[in-house]
Amino acid sequence: MNKWLKAGALAVATLASTAAMAGDKIRIATEGAWAPFNYVNEKGQLAGFDVDIANALCAEMKADCTVVAQDWDGMIPALRVRKFDAIVASMSITEERLKQVDFTDHYYSGGLRFMGAKGKVLDTSKMGLKGKVIGAQRSTVGGQYLEDKLSDVVKVKLYDTQEAVYLDLIAGRLDGAISDELPTYDWLKSDQGKNFEYKGEPFAKNDKIGIAIRKNDALKQKFNKALQAIIDNGTYEKINAKYFPFPIY
Repeated sequence: MNKWLKAGALAVATLASTAAMAGDKIRIATEGAWAPFNYVNEKGQLAGFDVDIANALCAEMKADCTVVAQDWDGMIPALRVRKFDAIVASMSITEERLKQVDFTDHYYSGGLRFMGAKGKVLDTSKMGLKGKVIGAQRSTVGGQYLEDKLSDVVKVKLYDTQEAVYLDLIAGRLDGAISDELPTYDWLKSDQGKNFEYKGEPFAKNDKIGIAIRKNDALKQKFNKALQAIIDNGTYEKINAKYFPFPIY
């Protein structure tokens, strides 16, 4: 994971469309720091579940698409000023975000979960967390949950990237962290995460992840049509299986 972080957020990946000559030209943003959904691989290219889904949707739409990296905090402002046309970056559909942008139908579902060091008890009840230092990535559902639900009992530490959360967890500066369950699943299998584990049961399982586009943009209908097509023709299932041994839709 360190390799793709060193590659930096300036990495750009151009998607190969099967019939792009006469198709729409679409710029798609992702973060590049949320493995296995979006990250920068050893070749300095954007990769992951989000990028594969974007690739498949663009092929279905016969669109000429380019995927670019964008820092998480600037995603929605950059979309609104037309720096790019869509966000495929594991962005949760929330009421607050819907005030600023539109979303397509969801392309996967998630939930939140705590993680901490193996062999150390972390009681994830509200009273059990009292006095603990808990981290999360800022401007995420997990970070918002910490601030809204637990800031009166825990010391909240927010980070610009998920990797920074992991690094402080490894360094012992956090008693625990909260994140979307699926990226955590990937990290716990890595060398970095091998000494950590889920704590408590998953919650907020109704989290729906969609593609963000500008308000009243016709791309919404195009993406929705393409999404249903790749679900129906089995492409989605193949991408899912590449990253997870269980369905995430």
